[in-house]
Amino acid sequence: MRVYKTKGYKVFTAFNYTFLLLFAVLCILPLVHIFAVSLSGSGAAAANLVMFLPVDFTLDAYERTIANDNFIRSFLISVVRVVLGTVISMGAMLCAAYALSKEDRDFKGRKFYIWFFVITMLFNGGLVPTYMVVTGLGLTNTIWALVLPPAINAFNLILLLNFFRTAVPKSLEESAFIDGANHFQIFLKIYLPISVPAIATVSLFTMVFHWNSWFDGMIYNNDARNYPLQTFLQTIVVQQDFSQITDAETLRNLSQRTVQAAQIFIAALPMLIVYPFIQKYFVKGIVLGAEKE
Repeated sequence: MRVYKTKGYKVFTAFNYTFLLLFAVLCILPLVHIFAVSLSGSGAAAANLVMFLPVDFTLDAYERTIANDNFIRSFLISVVRVVLGTVISMGAMLCAAYALSKEDRDFKGRKFYIWFFVITMLFNGGLVPTYMVVTGLGLTNTIWALVLPPAINAFNLILLLNFFRTAVPKSLEESAFIDGANHFQIFLKIYLPISVPAIATVSLFTMVFHWNSWFDGMIYNNDARNYPLQTFLQTIVVQQDFSQITDAETLRNLSQRTVQAAQIFIAALPMLIVYPFIQKYFVKGIVLGAEKE
């Protein structure tokens, strides 16, 4: 079938593409600038001569960053946190979403539990009670203090719940019950394969949260050696010290700003690498989760 595009449609399409292109450029340029600063000499960086191309090209900032044992340790802690936190969060939220997607006759008290989770989006216990709970459970200075408290996100749970209720045909589930399948088999063999877009989308949300979170790493860890990467970066951006550098050539090419730029760029790189592989599921996962029967 041939589609005739009106003049108004063409104008809107041109405006839409132009706006989105400009918006994308505005999002990319700050990262390009940070990357250019990280590859520039200290004099050019300090004088604000760097825009989008390196000036006095040098890799000293990256060499110092990679040689920093504290940076590498924090990076690995963040990787462990993202993997462990995502697995725990997705496992808990998928099980809860499956149960809450059932009809009232199949799950007594379903509405109560739904409101129980929704209320947490509006109110929470506060920082002090949360800290007291984490401390009382003996989780401080451990990775569990970073992955267990935020394990259930009510917004992400509702996304998965809506997806289960709209994307999985009821007749398919009923046929599986007739064939003798139980809830566990239906969940693994029907719901999870169909829900790959939603799972990928919520997993991306969870990974980004754990990777970018820094405040909880600061308040739940008394030892700086247990800091995740973002907490480590937050401290060095404020407290960076070059007093131990005595080599004149290193001081000429290295500055607080170039090292910070290198570390920030390295910290942003993993999410930039992961996102393209999940992006194809992103829109589908959100839209299908919002459809109504």
